[in-house]
Amino acid sequence: MIKILLFTLSVLIMTGCQNINPEAKSPKESPKESVKKKTTLIKKKSAKPVTKKKVVKKSQKQNIQKLFQTVKAKDATLVQQGDHKKHCAVCGMNLLKYYKTNHAAKHDGQNIQYCSLHCLTKHINEGAELENPMVVDVTSLKFIPVTEAFYVVGSDIRGTMSRVSKYAFKSLDDAKAFQKSHGGKIVDFYSA
Repeated sequence: MIKILLFTLSVLIMTGCQNINPEAKSPKESPKESVKKKTTLIKKKSAKPVTKKKVVKKSQKQNIQKLFQTVKAKDATLVQQGDHKKHCAVCGMNLLKYYKTNHAAKHDGQNIQYCSLHCLTKHINEGAELENPMVVDVTSLKFIPVTEAFYVVGSDIRGTMSRVSKYAFKSLDDAKAFQKSHGGKIVDFYSA
């Protein structure tokens, strides 16, 4: 019995265990086709896999560069002072990257700048008493009083700190043109 077991084992080793290998050649394949198939499988297995992380990173970099909200430093107005003047006073996000949704106000005698309406209202809800709240007019890139702004809420352009976008315009005609291209509803500051 041991001789039969050893004989079977040696046959399996000599034939490359083809009977238990799922990629074993079928009876219709010639020996050359079988070798070619195994070589192809080895090449496929040894090829470097493309990781999703690398693809996502490239895609994220492209999205960052294409953000509607982003402006060049020369086109932006930063009202804060100090080392953190380029960052939102509440969340720390880059103000240039999200400039077209920036808001600003005075708090305890200092100018404060926010990346979005979300962060402005969050600061108010935390008990901050703000004076002279302003928002960036998307068209001119200048700060205007929030009470004079026409907000387009819910356009197809990505928002800042919110799934629902909010972009402000000084001119109703500019807000309507933006709305015509990107959808959304035109409202005042309090409704936004």
